[in-house]
Amino acid sequence: MYSSHTWKAMAMAAALVLQTYSSMEVVESSSHHHPDHKITRLPGQPHVGFQQFSGYITVDDHNHKALFYYFAEADINPASKPLVLWLNGGPGCSSLGVGAFSENGPFRPDGEVLVRNEYSWNREANMLYLETPVGVGFSYSKSNSSYMAVDDEATARDNLVFLQRWFNKFPQYRHMDLFLAGESYAGHYIPQLAKLIVEINRKEKFNLKGIALGNPVLEFATDLNSQAEFLWSHGLISDSTYTMFTSVCNYSRYVSEYYRHSVSPVCSRVMSQVTKETSQFVDKYDVTLDVCISSVLSQSKFISPNQMTERIDVCVEDKTVIYLNRKDVQKALHARLVGVRRWDVCSSILEYQMLNLEIPTISLVGSLVKQGIQVLVYSGDQDSVIPLTGSRRLVSRLARELGLNTTVPYRVWFEGKQVGGWTQVYGNILSFATIRGASHEAPFSQPERSLRLFKSFLEGRPLPEVF
Repeated sequence: MYSSHTWKAMAMAAALVLQTYSSMEVVESSSHHHPDHKITRLPGQPHVGFQQFSGYITVDDHNHKALFYYFAEADINPASKPLVLWLNGGPGCSSLGVGAFSENGPFRPDGEVLVRNEYSWNREANMLYLETPVGVGFSYSKSNSSYMAVDDEATARDNLVFLQRWFNKFPQYRHMDLFLAGESYAGHYIPQLAKLIVEINRKEKFNLKGIALGNPVLEFATDLNSQAEFLWSHGLISDSTYTMFTSVCNYSRYVSEYYRHSVSPVCSRVMSQVTKETSQFVDKYDVTLDVCISSVLSQSKFISPNQMTERIDVCVEDKTVIYLNRKDVQKALHARLVGVRRWDVCSSILEYQMLNLEIPTISLVGSLVKQGIQVLVYSGDQDSVIPLTGSRRLVSRLARELGLNTTVPYRVWFEGKQVGGWTQVYGNILSFATIRGASHEAPFSQPERSLRLFKSFLEGRPLPEVF
């Protein structure tokens, strides 16, 4: 979900980093044809047979808000494959750096070169990665005010305009099956965008088929308060701390107080004890993953909820940051730095309305199911930030509210000759699945199992029950 910077630091950075844009070149969204966005070759890239495109789409002509995208066509026979829009969370973290170059895109940086990701999702779909909202990654605005007080509503509106104008540039994809997928705070982004798509669908004719939400924030209290049970059951906190964390001050109360700048003494004491016991040397996004010791001390000052961010393993993150800050890479991507000195995984200039966390989106998910949209909620089972237990409860409750019967009873699923996770399906339209051994960013930590899950989702088929 978020950056390795505190949000207070982000606010201070905004005042220091933002520059005037009197000489900025505005990127037009619809006056160019897509060959202008074609990537000839990324530096260090191995030979591939699929096309890549990247560039800017203007989503607000008045404020010159331009969102940056990266698009990798399907590896084989792209005309027969669906289109998938991938969104990472934060809010404020990059779908280019996290999603495309660290999780499920075709390449991963390794020193001076890119190596092929054997389990890239463009094996099954045309993959479109969007850096949203403005202020994230290479996305920018001419007006500094566009980075201030950004909320879910504005983000959803900009994302919709992006899709509309991107389809104007790439009309050959307009009538393909469309899926929205993402993780973490994309549990807000995606249902809200899908709602807008459904509302205008008679006019625009989007062919939206389904949404996939990984370790998503769907309901503030249920998702966040599952953390105590997860930490205790995995031996990361003591019995006495678990009792305090569930009865004296639960996590949703602490986060709510934190973003209102009014943390009570009792919540401060509880969270200090939780932080002490869980240790800075355990990755909260994957409690089984060894950490990069060299990077831990620089992060040690951050405690929850500042840890609730969209993060990958810091060793991998460093390689991505170095690669995307290369001038030759930015030139190949048709990207530029505007208002910031460097590209970062998560924005240092965006001021998001963090109280939007408390807006439940699970009801929007239900309305999409009623419209016939396939929904998959999946969880990496080693994530303590948005644990599987909360997501499973929410999906089960939603199925009951919608009157959906179980069509695939809770069972294991397989990838290869190993258990890939567990799954349950309701009404052949609403699915929950875990990915065994996966982190908050499942395609990064369990790429083969994640690709199997993705393929089954696109095909509308149950996950394999035999190997």
